[in-house]
Amino acid sequence: MFESAELGHTIDKKTFRDEVQKLREALLEAQFELREKGKFQVLVLISGGDGAGKGETINDLYSWMDPRYLFARAYAAPTEEELAHPFMWRFWHGLPPKGRIGVFSGSWYSRPIHRRIIGEIDQAFFDQRIDQINRFETMLANEGALILKFWLHLTKEGQKKRFKSLEKDPRTAWRVTKESWDSLNTYDKLQEVASHMLRLTNTSWAPWIVVESADDCYRSLTVGKLVLDALQKRLLDKKEREYPVAPPISPRTDSLDVLTALDLTKSLERKTYQLRLAGAQGRLSELVRLPGFKKHSLILVFEGSDAAGKGGTIRRLSRALDARQYQIMPTAAPTQEELAQPYLWRFWREIPKRGRVAIFDRSWYGRVLVERVEGFCSETDWLRAYSEINDFEHELLMDGAIILKFWLQISEDEQLRRFEEREATAFKRYKITEEDWRNRKKWDDYHRAVCDMVERTSTGLIPWTLVEANDKQFARVKVLEMVCNRLEEVLRVGRKDEGREAHSGNKHKIKSEKKVDKT
Repeated sequence: MFESAELGHTIDKKTFRDEVQKLREALLEAQFELREKGKFQVLVLISGGDGAGKGETINDLYSWMDPRYLFARAYAAPTEEELAHPFMWRFWHGLPPKGRIGVFSGSWYSRPIHRRIIGEIDQAFFDQRIDQINRFETMLANEGALILKFWLHLTKEGQKKRFKSLEKDPRTAWRVTKESWDSLNTYDKLQEVASHMLRLTNTSWAPWIVVESADDCYRSLTVGKLVLDALQKRLLDKKEREYPVAPPISPRTDSLDVLTALDLTKSLERKTYQLRLAGAQGRLSELVRLPGFKKHSLILVFEGSDAAGKGGTIRRLSRALDARQYQIMPTAAPTQEELAQPYLWRFWREIPKRGRVAIFDRSWYGRVLVERVEGFCSETDWLRAYSEINDFEHELLMDGAIILKFWLQISEDEQLRRFEEREATAFKRYKITEEDWRNRKKWDDYHRAVCDMVERTSTGLIPWTLVEANDKQFARVKVLEMVCNRLEEVLRVGRKDEGREAHSGNKHKIKSEKKVDKT
């Protein structure tokens, strides 16, 4: 895979200076147009072995473009805060907004490659991580991102020569460390691992470009020209970019579905409700204080019909928790900052670390509910969102998250009764708006969207719990008891069906990863 990057490409300094003048002008023009249109973001990954000139290449890009609208992210070993979150969490935080260019030195590829080289993870776990990265990049591309991945290549002799040259110059000697020389011992293993990784992640929407790096002028000019060419082509491309999506929705032949099958007459007497609610709150309070819970996070997702009682259920649940341990995230229409990012970005920022609880009052499922029904996104967008959401939740599960998803369902008549009650009660009037009445007219559309959502995102390890909510007391108790049951199943029965162990097939590999991550 690296043969074409070992041919001895060189560019003399005069040619380099002449070409750079034209390149800078064109890059600035393209960058200005990108910023003005604000239609997509650009991600440039600069990867390669030690001494291949990654830092120098990034410095050149900075000097050739307007640094106000270009930023670099350098990812070293994860911090304690980052280790307490899922693997991809810190990379989501570093994404550039639309209209900007982000340059990544060290990226989501660096740590898996390093850990595979030194034998901390096996081939199966490495391939699993690669599959996760592929899905991440596919999602970004479907959201419109332009992804350019450069692998700067040096031969083993070229790497040794570069280290000696840097050591001789007092201005650059500090850049050569013992670890740099040690990397020569793992050079062959890096080529093996990198070659495998490049083959699996070299997609049409996020291609790898291998660049020979023995000559500084050739390397930087090549990268600059390729960035310019890709940027200009995308700016001229007026077509909507579409990649493979989920299968189309199948038509239904009768009126029976997961919502119509619910028995909405279920209810609890007041005394029974009070006893069971208090019991569930006590259980929940104890469970989240168990030592084993520190290895997990708890993520609770609440969706439901308007006026179905999500807020009241969340209040009863949160009363059992220490206020320092949980956070409630009510999800409204996205802000301008959030609209400049992929739709999952704002939710990744709120993912709790281990030992904490996050309660989402409406969530990422807005893409396949409100945005679908109201036409805020295209059919292509909401169709592909099913698999993207499943991938997102699977990543959280692999990191130890305990995820429960609740849909609270009420009848159309009960919703009307609650709407009218809210309008007639002074302290409840803020809960009812014109939008609620407008949404009610689309009851059937939302009904179909909910059924499709449950069908496509209720997975074996993260199923939807459908809650009969005509009786608020019944709904609250059902939710709290479900949360407690799930926590008891994970924390007391064991983790053999949970998180990464369920997918790695080898428990000791996960222990090894945690041990390394903490050092």
